[in-house]
Amino acid sequence: MEIQAIKAQHKLLRKWDYNWTPLTRGYTDKTLYINVGTSEVKEKDVPAIMKEKFIGGKGYGLRLLWDATKPETKWDDPENEIIISSGPIGGITQYSGTGKSLVVTISPQTDSVMDSNVGGFFGPFLKFSGFDALEIQGKSDKDIIVFIDGINHKVEIFEAPGEAPDSHRLTEQLTEIFADNENEKKSIGIVSTGSAADHSLIGMLNFSFFDPKKKKVRLKQAGRGGIGTVFRNKKIRALVCKIPGVKGNLNNVVDLDAIMERGKRFNREMRELDDSQCQMKQTGTAHLMEIMNDHDLLPVMNYKYGSHRDAFKIDSSVWKRHFTQNVPDGCWIGCNMSCSKRIDDYTVKTGPHKGQVVIVDGPEYENAAGLGSNCGIFDPEYIIETNFYCDTYGVCTITWSTSTAFIMECFQNGILNMERTGGLDLNFGNSEAALEMLHQLARGEGFGKIAGTGVRKMKELFIRNGWGDAAFLNDIGMENKGLEYSQYMPKESLAQQGGFALTNKGPQHDEAWLIFMDMVNNQIPTFENKAEALHYFPMFRTWFGLVGLCKLPWNDVEPESNAQSDEPAKVPEHVDNYIAIYKAVTGLEFDRKRLVEDSERVYNFQRVFNIRRGYGKRINDRQPYRAAGPVTKEEYESRADRYDKQLKEKVFVDPMGKTTEEKMKLLRLYREDQFEKLTDAVYKRRGWNKDGIPSIEFLKKIGMDFPEVLDVVKKHL
Repeated sequence: MEIQAIKAQHKLLRKWDYNWTPLTRGYTDKTLYINVGTSEVKEKDVPAIMKEKFIGGKGYGLRLLWDATKPETKWDDPENEIIISSGPIGGITQYSGTGKSLVVTISPQTDSVMDSNVGGFFGPFLKFSGFDALEIQGKSDKDIIVFIDGINHKVEIFEAPGEAPDSHRLTEQLTEIFADNENEKKSIGIVSTGSAADHSLIGMLNFSFFDPKKKKVRLKQAGRGGIGTVFRNKKIRALVCKIPGVKGNLNNVVDLDAIMERGKRFNREMRELDDSQCQMKQTGTAHLMEIMNDHDLLPVMNYKYGSHRDAFKIDSSVWKRHFTQNVPDGCWIGCNMSCSKRIDDYTVKTGPHKGQVVIVDGPEYENAAGLGSNCGIFDPEYIIETNFYCDTYGVCTITWSTSTAFIMECFQNGILNMERTGGLDLNFGNSEAALEMLHQLARGEGFGKIAGTGVRKMKELFIRNGWGDAAFLNDIGMENKGLEYSQYMPKESLAQQGGFALTNKGPQHDEAWLIFMDMVNNQIPTFENKAEALHYFPMFRTWFGLVGLCKLPWNDVEPESNAQSDEPAKVPEHVDNYIAIYKAVTGLEFDRKRLVEDSERVYNFQRVFNIRRGYGKRINDRQPYRAAGPVTKEEYESRADRYDKQLKEKVFVDPMGKTTEEKMKLLRLYREDQFEKLTDAVYKRRGWNKDGIPSIEFLKKIGMDFPEVLDVVKKHL
């Protein structure tokens, strides 16, 4: 359908004019509320106490969601919300990695609070349009587009029946529709999802950004927890935000010179050090492929193994050849890390978009490892094709990867067969069947629809149908709290097991990535050391989500002198940069202690929010045994020397003469005990009791002593 014909089908349902509030010190102190069911639109003031306690970003999302919902609210209830918020630093252009925003909702997968960080233009553009957060509630009965016009200061809701269902075409169409000329395309940010989000619990959101070199719309993903499913359940086709442009000091900061000085320092590091460190400009996060494989940390065949002889077929050298090189490649204006790698002019080979020439954003490490080695598929063409379709269909690639790997192991063990999968031969390595399963999901049919429920729901279904042993399924199903594991092998790193399982939302590596500190460098040998790391790093990383920052510029390039610093894992010079920038934006006094304290308040609020919803306790922090040790005989025997040595040196048992099954049982008892001891140590460090509930005293100490928060805790102590 032609663009004008699509536009002609738009029916204006609501128009709301507003008085624009410019940013002051990174804030407008206004939020935008839209009920897509009733078409109510209004502006809300941000209370001073909310600004002080919750800062922005994820903090604002959590506070607004708490106030909007009840403990029993379900993900598909009209009162569930989607909140998008950046933060006071978000949107500055003088330092790299400042384009992030956070999306918060009640998750279809976990039934609890989900947050997901994302790049792209929409979050900062929302701020420049006059709002620190967007709060969407209600359910429409027809497909709609919400247009936030930051030029003419109005919000419009359209019925939109004619747009393409999938993100890569939808965002192109909407950019053409809402840009009055070619130059305006770079001033439009779009949030969308695709057809698979209509038929699954694992839908994600695409946030667009305009590539000025390619003159094309590109996509970044808010992937985790099924946020795209909530989006489509509300019948939202897209959110569109348009602004006059990005220039100068739109955040109206206190000390722009200080920010520029830190930005110049970091840009020099990128120019001079990136080639010898992570090569983010050349390969993005895919540089991790061979590093993980070399250290036995690359997930292979549903996390059975940590390396594979064919891993070289999908390592960073392969992606470097596929990626377009030597072009600015950031998902936010002014970011010099240029890690948003792309494959240009890719011809789609399968499915409804076969024959189209498209840009593929990625693959990033998670996609290459998850779609590739974790499914026993070492074919870059398959990874590229599936990466493209996951994005345009609106499917979280991490969740899809781990779900597919689980399905393949079930197929290998006879839990699934071709009769149960509708004719799909889903053995490890079968890329054709895996891709067809994804296309089925987008069509809402066949076994693909079952796969789209995620690992936890599949386990429950298989057990209910009598298709496999419940204990085995729970051991190999790599999910915690209902969220699938991201693509790192945690078996040999107890700290990383905690970094995945002892989280608020589930096993996502944005809380703590401690594998090298723990396993490779042995920097945190005791339970107390590990607990300290599992306190500091989740709090530090929480702060990124409060203020609008991307993690990658923090530690994916490091100053020359970092190795000689007191705490190199923390990259203290870069932490100092962030403290200086926060002070320069807001004018507030700030230091490292305050950074952690601000994060502790929000982190513990999220923990109590989970408790309010019936989760957030020790039982919910349990991990599948595959995350801790070998579930099967073949796993143990593939690393027998390692495991036998551990039995001798740590369990004080001589493995000689014992069967593999006997050794596995002894090792399991030891490793499960180690995790329980780690859990005790982490809870103690975080100010929680043995069941994982924050104490009243600790909540008062950190200033999270709202009466409604304390009431929830008192009911569960």
